[in-house]
Amino acid sequence: MKRMLTACRRAVWLPSLLVLVTGCAHSTVQGRSSQEDLGMGIVSGTLGEQQRVALCTGTPSSISVVGHVQAVEGGAYLIRDAQGQEVRIPHDENTKIDRPAHVGDRIQSWLDRQGRAVLIRSLDGNGR
Repeated sequence: MKRMLTACRRAVWLPSLLVLVTGCAHSTVQGRSSQEDLGMGIVSGTLGEQQRVALCTGTPSSISVVGHVQAVEGGAYLIRDAQGQEVRIPHDENTKIDRPAHVGDRIQSWLDRQGRAVLIRSLDGNGR
């Protein structure tokens, strides 16, 4: 009877031990979970991260627009450039603005590849 109990204990402990060891080994081999990958995807998709990566890789914003502000919309300036064309310059919380522009101000804006403003600088000498 004693031998039978010992055999049953081994039969119960051995599979439990194997499950525990293989479970821990699997989690360390895998490295990153799908939740971590999802989080990294969300972070890399934000405008701030995209601009940081663009700055690190040395891709400058090549488009610069200079003009007079015609209208101030919620998240954009509507300006008229030197050729008389109206250009809408969208901006967000990641845009660096030296000071808020008003209708009639002359500004220069550097745009990223998606057409969003990276930097907006006032060209007027009067600090309104």
